[in-house]
Amino acid sequence: MSSTAALTAVARPTPPTGRRYAALVALMVTSFLLVTAEFLPNGLLTEMAADLAVSVGQAGQTITVTAFVGLLAAPTVGMIFPRWDRRSLLVCTAVAAGVSNLAVALAPSLPLLLLSRVLLGAAISTFWAMSITVAAAIIGPDRVGRAVMFTSAGVSLATVAGVPLGVLLSQATDWRAVFGLVAAVSAAVALPLWLLLPRVAAAPSGGVSVLIETVRRRGVGVAFAGHILVVFGHFLAYAYVRVALERIPGADAGAIVVLLAIFGLGGLVGNVIIGSVIDRTFVLFGLVAPLAIAGAVTAMLAFPGSIIAVGIAVGVWGFFFASWLIIINAWVAHRMPDRLEAGGSLSVVGFQLGIVVAAGAGGVLVDTAGVEANDALAVALLVAGAVLFGLANRGHRAQPAPC
Repeated sequence: MSSTAALTAVARPTPPTGRRYAALVALMVTSFLLVTAEFLPNGLLTEMAADLAVSVGQAGQTITVTAFVGLLAAPTVGMIFPRWDRRSLLVCTAVAAGVSNLAVALAPSLPLLLLSRVLLGAAISTFWAMSITVAAAIIGPDRVGRAVMFTSAGVSLATVAGVPLGVLLSQATDWRAVFGLVAAVSAAVALPLWLLLPRVAAAPSGGVSVLIETVRRRGVGVAFAGHILVVFGHFLAYAYVRVALERIPGADAGAIVVLLAIFGLGGLVGNVIIGSVIDRTFVLFGLVAPLAIAGAVTAMLAFPGSIIAVGIAVGVWGFFFASWLIIINAWVAHRMPDRLEAGGSLSVVGFQLGIVVAAGAGGVLVDTAGVEANDALAVALLVAGAVLFGLANRGHRAQPAPC
């Protein structure tokens, strides 16, 4: 079955062009809020740890628990809701994120805060598992990579604006007020999602057997192993990026905000440039992107005394990692167009498994061996992931997308 025929079978585009792009923007805003909430602890670890009277590594487990729940939810959400249309599921993710962030803002202790993040983890994985199918329905079957570019832009916006703005707001108020604000906006976005997204029927088949059959396809298992290692390597370094940036002599909170914003700006640029060509270049970028990230993290290790060198490194890092979501989803769409939901779920499993292990292991490494050892391991994992993903795609060429 051709990519176009298979995608047409599972998703039909909505006719009005203006409504299509309004729907994609609504998805982008939702991804922005979800990712902002997920990674706000990255920029607020110091304040959260002090307020809760725990170590930075312990506070970092707020990221671990979110990803762990997401890991459980990603492969099972389609089975738990086999008949719900996918628009309803995405609306529920916005409401769930609002409830979770409000609970975080009110949590008096680390155990209760971790419990509050459970709902957010489920919401995030549900959104990413279903968004590829909904995006295909919105913009059409032959431009899935470009459609995913919008949701990926939300990720970049979260890093360039969401997390840095959260850091700034926490300086003016406190970290709890930041989570309260994100809670209110997350719940509010449910209405435009309901009004703008098309109804998208659930995939006609699902279950563990479909996921296993998908992984057994030629090259798919190896590619997903590479995907997991790339995500693991990135988040091993990124989950504790603030600790790494604090190594720069004289780097205060303002300088760290600027560096985090540079990371996000790089992501925005990479999202647009790579997203515009991804439907025919995902094989190439699947190899180049993780190697470039590894080089950027290495540069941060090698030149901690130069804020300019670190700024360039984080910009390159952001440029290429922002594209990884687009790369993996374009790969899913073109390699398994008849398994969009299964492929999307497996993609999210890879992200969440990488984040779970990275945040957990990274917390131990940072507390015991230091951030340098943590980042060195991240570089090795990124290179290994690039090799596996490249091997899995040998001999495969992406088909050019229609203009």
